[in-house]
Amino acid sequence: MNTRSTARSAARLAAVQALYQRHMEKTALAKLLDEFHQHRLGEVIDEEPLADAEVDFFDDVVSGVVAREEEIDALVSAKLAEGWTLARLDKTMVQILRSGTYELLARADVPTGAAISEYVDVAHAFFDAREAKFVNGVLDAIAKEVR
Repeated sequence: MNTRSTARSAARLAAVQALYQRHMEKTALAKLLDEFHQHRLGEVIDEEPLADAEVDFFDDVVSGVVAREEEIDALVSAKLAEGWTLARLDKTMVQILRSGTYELLARADVPTGAAISEYVDVAHAFFDAREAKFVNGVLDAIAKEVR
């Protein structure tokens, strides 16, 4: 895998974590970005350095999701099964879907398949295969609408 795609993968995972933290702790955006720049991106866990995240890409995804949250949530909600709402989904799952939807909406430089498969990979970091398939289905449906 090339360095840029590794850095983007790391940025996506960090963006989901940052958005989760923002949701749980109501951290202000500027403070959140600063905290991740200072302490989380490129951090070492269990003596293994995490891949260096592409900071500008991380900032764009986090800021973009925050700025367009209502639009993104409407798109995601429209693709959920009848009777399901964002509030019923796991909080991490919501951030994965928001981040993926933002990329599909706003990052024309990222190919559709790459954006979807990257967030399926992020889902695998937190969930079983069933939930990863769910991410794939929802983002695929959103891509068909917005791309």
